[in-house]
Amino acid sequence: GGSPASSPVLGGRGRAAAGGSGPPGHAFRRVTLTKPTFCHYCTDFIWGLAGYQCEVCNFMSHEKCLKNVKLPCSCIAPSLVRVPVAHCFGPPGHYKRKFCTVCRKSLESPAFRCEVCELHVHTDCILFACSDCRQCHQDGHLDHDTYHHHWREGNLSSSARCEVCKKTCGSSEVLSGMRCEWCGILAHAACYIIVTPECTFGRLRNMILPPSCVQLLSRNFSKLHCFRISENLQTESDEDDDVDGSTQGSAKDVQISTDSSKQTLKIFDGNDAVKRNQFRLISVPRIAKNEEVVEAALRAYYINDDQQEYELQTFTQQVLLSDDVINRNDAAEDSNLGSVFRESVPEAWIIRAKPKDEEVIRIYPAWLKVGMAYVSLRVNKDSTVQTVIKEVLPLLGRQTECLQNFKLVEVLMGSKQVQRMVLDNQELILNRFKDIRKTSIRQMNQTRFYIVENSKSIVQVNLFVGGLPPQLSREEYTNILKEELAIKTNVVSVSHVYQAQGAVILQISCFSEAERIYMLVKDTVVNDKPLNAVVIPEVMASKIPQNCCPLLVFVNPKSGGLKGRDLLYSFRKLLNPHQVFELTNGGPLPGFHTFSKVPSFRVLVCGGDGTVGWVLGALEEIRHKLVCSEPSVAILPLGTGNDLGRVLRWGAGYSGEDPYSILVSVDEADDVLMDRWTILLDAEEPAEGAENGIAEPEPPKIVQMNNYCGLGIDAELSLDFHHAREEEPGKFNSRFHNKGVYVKVGLQKISHTRNLHKDIKLQVDQHEVELPSIEGLIFINIPSWGSGADLWGSDSDNRFEKPRIDDGLLEVVGVTGVVHMGQVQGGFRSGIRIAQGSYFRVTLLKPIPVQVDGEPWIQAPGQIIISAAGPKVHMLKKSKQKQKK
Repeated sequence: GGSPASSPVLGGRGRAAAGGSGPPGHAFRRVTLTKPTFCHYCTDFIWGLAGYQCEVCNFMSHEKCLKNVKLPCSCIAPSLVRVPVAHCFGPPGHYKRKFCTVCRKSLESPAFRCEVCELHVHTDCILFACSDCRQCHQDGHLDHDTYHHHWREGNLSSSARCEVCKKTCGSSEVLSGMRCEWCGILAHAACYIIVTPECTFGRLRNMILPPSCVQLLSRNFSKLHCFRISENLQTESDEDDDVDGSTQGSAKDVQISTDSSKQTLKIFDGNDAVKRNQFRLISVPRIAKNEEVVEAALRAYYINDDQQEYELQTFTQQVLLSDDVINRNDAAEDSNLGSVFRESVPEAWIIRAKPKDEEVIRIYPAWLKVGMAYVSLRVNKDSTVQTVIKEVLPLLGRQTECLQNFKLVEVLMGSKQVQRMVLDNQELILNRFKDIRKTSIRQMNQTRFYIVENSKSIVQVNLFVGGLPPQLSREEYTNILKEELAIKTNVVSVSHVYQAQGAVILQISCFSEAERIYMLVKDTVVNDKPLNAVVIPEVMASKIPQNCCPLLVFVNPKSGGLKGRDLLYSFRKLLNPHQVFELTNGGPLPGFHTFSKVPSFRVLVCGGDGTVGWVLGALEEIRHKLVCSEPSVAILPLGTGNDLGRVLRWGAGYSGEDPYSILVSVDEADDVLMDRWTILLDAEEPAEGAENGIAEPEPPKIVQMNNYCGLGIDAELSLDFHHAREEEPGKFNSRFHNKGVYVKVGLQKISHTRNLHKDIKLQVDQHEVELPSIEGLIFINIPSWGSGADLWGSDSDNRFEKPRIDDGLLEVVGVTGVVHMGQVQGGFRSGIRIAQGSYFRVTLLKPIPVQVDGEPWIQAPGQIIISAAGPKVHMLKKSKQKQKK
């Protein structure tokens, strides 16, 4: 009653199948090669005219390699899954030089890829991929703390080297080579079996948020919601998508045969396929025996069972309307075949399983037991769920326990969703099998039965709701949510309130209520602001290993030439997707809240200087609620200017470097401190354009500054650029174009007169400073301005200290106009040094353009006060020895 000792739990994949002898699950037969072909096992060219191909999954092999093939066929892939985890498919896209995991052919047409693991799959193969994604969090099913390598085959770069034998194991010609999706270790199909099964997460282990520390009960939420992946790219709904996919896709494999000796048939695998009109096409000889047709039909559905257990039934259009398909016996079927072959229209058939009186079923324990993946049990037509539980418990060493403490759960391991259903104790097992097979033979192949302990499971979903009016009390927020979303207060409570940001965290103890609120929030507007909702995972801080300092990644997908989207995908793959946050989805707050209990973490911000300022500002506001109140921040510059990125040696802008090496640099980076400044803008006169002349003066505005603040010409150019970008945002997706626009607006301002010094007064550390004749006044905190220019200059000057980013001082510099700014940018001149200090008061005598860290506006006459803000921030500076020229 046991299972092979080398079960998938212990010995990796493949050995459990077919009793360990021969290629697992494949149906190889000799084929004549008509075009250049490579072996999927050793990746070498197959010389001569003969090769061996699996009829189910198209695995191609030399004759000499056949005996070594250990990789399982797609048809038995579902039986080798350790823990069923659904994939997370985004919208279909075009992926060059990639291969489908199911049918092993290259992806020419639009195809799907999983956003969390390296699975690539054709539109019509997606149904046959099973739920073998990597497990990124505990979800209350099959939770455990030891992690095994999560192997995925193929789609490696051709330079990939095997960890075991150090030879190349990648190929751009076929699906070959194995990669662990946690630690990134690479190996040949022949070598990966010898690698020790435990995974230690590789070089990035200290930055990865360990999946055993993350909990997310996500029953009804799609994978895209769980990993907060924006769906704005998704156009059609899944249903239509599937129907089109499976009909067209299979038609492309089997062209309607023009060869008169061949016949094309439409094959359905059950009632579900008939309802959705999803069929596969097969091509068989006109004089084929019944068995051959059945076999071809099963192979089209990736099933390698004995064809004698199945039969084909014809059906006509009328049958489609009635729910059940009429049963025909074999005799009728055979006599029918003759008539079919005379018509040119593909005839439709359904695969049906023949009824059996007894079967062997596999029962999987829901607790991972070493050395035993499942228990096999023989059942007959009298066996009920209860008798099965009774017989299984002794085999698992739990015979002393009470039957009532256990239940049998049917799990359908679909590629997009893992569906669980508790079976009724009195249900007859063979009837259940019959029902599943009637619905779909493919689903039967992807279905498992688990024996599960009844435990009081606590349901808890955490939802972040943002976009609410700021500075209200917990009661006021609860009332707004009651009015707008009709929340049920017996299952929903407000667990955290972020008043300054107008956001709350809801704790919900009912799945359907959580889903209802999530969907409703998206269409709700409060005070003309749309609300947003984010599903928040729970990080169990006590389980995080001592030396682990996970990296919290924020990406702004809109920054700098839209490279952010590819980075999001890469970082989700390299780390745990739960530590990667998209800033367009609720801002930085959901990320900081998720990490609020983590004892020590670092932050990586991917975006322009504006994005960095946004994250630092949010960190400043929420710092007192974090256990790690001063995380160090690294930058991956994606914007146009990236001055802060340059100063901290992260470079002038991301140009497609390998995301893995970026993470290694972040791990090795040095901690430095940086000053931040608060700017208080107090306009004395009322804002212009007020009604009937009587107007309130504007309330004082407070902004934070990291890099620089400019008055006059510098801010005016920035403002013109800003307006141009707002008019036609679509054009501003490359740095080169953005810089071109800056030059154009600059040329229009060349003839300006120099009299800014007459319109403003400057006081530094309580002393009046006389201004020379200038057109722009700039306060700089870092030694890089306007995309890398050194405005202060490198000459030593005994009047001033040498500028540093953590000296508590700002440098004040003047420029005489656009031409002077151009010369500074070109490195021919520096600015006019005016002062250095830690407290500044500027008096504006008329409206003047102002910009802070690239955000420009027109400031009304009044006072501007600049002073040091709170504690210095910890930044990460790329360490020198690794910097490439």
